[in-house]
Amino acid sequence: MSQFAVMGCPIDHSLSPVIHQAFGELVGRSVSYERRRVEAGGLAHALEAFAAQGGLGVNVTVPLKTEAFSLSRRLSSRALRAQAVNTVSWAEGAVVGDNTDGVGLIRDLRDNHGLALRGSRVLLVGAGGAAWGVVGPLLDEGVAQLAITNRTAARAQALVDSLGDVRASVFLADDGDKPFDYVINATAAGLSGALPALPETVFPGAVAYDLVYGPRAQGFLSHAQRCGARSALDGLGMLVEQAAESFFLWHGVRPPTEPVLQKLRMPS
Repeated sequence: MSQFAVMGCPIDHSLSPVIHQAFGELVGRSVSYERRRVEAGGLAHALEAFAAQGGLGVNVTVPLKTEAFSLSRRLSSRALRAQAVNTVSWAEGAVVGDNTDGVGLIRDLRDNHGLALRGSRVLLVGAGGAAWGVVGPLLDEGVAQLAITNRTAARAQALVDSLGDVRASVFLADDGDKPFDYVINATAAGLSGALPALPETVFPGAVAYDLVYGPRAQGFLSHAQRCGARSALDGLGMLVEQAAESFFLWHGVRPPTEPVLQKLRMPS
């Protein structure tokens, strides 16, 4: 049986084993997929040990994505663009890194929710690793404007500068007077119950989207709806879609995602 794992800390909450085993059942593959707690600084040893045990692929989550990037001897164009790795495999003994987060977001918005990004105005909240993973794919979808805001303005500016695209800019206070089509939260504020510092004027008529899922996303999404957002979506679909891309990289077959999403959204 093929062996795979997700590594990070904390890790007990991860739905990745459920998702990948469901994919395996749907496409007729026997898949062993487990959670492994790995703290910052421990990824190199963890990957070496897993490969020695016959492991074929690893998903990497917080706080290890930049560590995985530095350990990869071969990097996909998506990983280079994101400066982070969330999907690891091996080729001739060398670590190969890819990043499926951005494609996961785009497929969730486009395929699961029927939303079009081309020509839209997008406000991205955050300039950390999660934001770096999605900015390139958002621009590739043809957005008209990508405004980026962050608690530390210098980090937002650094992300904008790295893109080298005239459609990307740092969010300014008076930008809030113009309607956005999408407000995407790529911060970890929900983990502490906090809300990003945003003027309420950015939300009316917008699709509010939080990259995290479940209860941790509800503070931001509820606030957005109170401020007039037309819809509020969490990142569960993104999680499933990025997992499907990882599954495809490892197995060479793309699993259907709708049955898995339906299963995960059913009340327990």
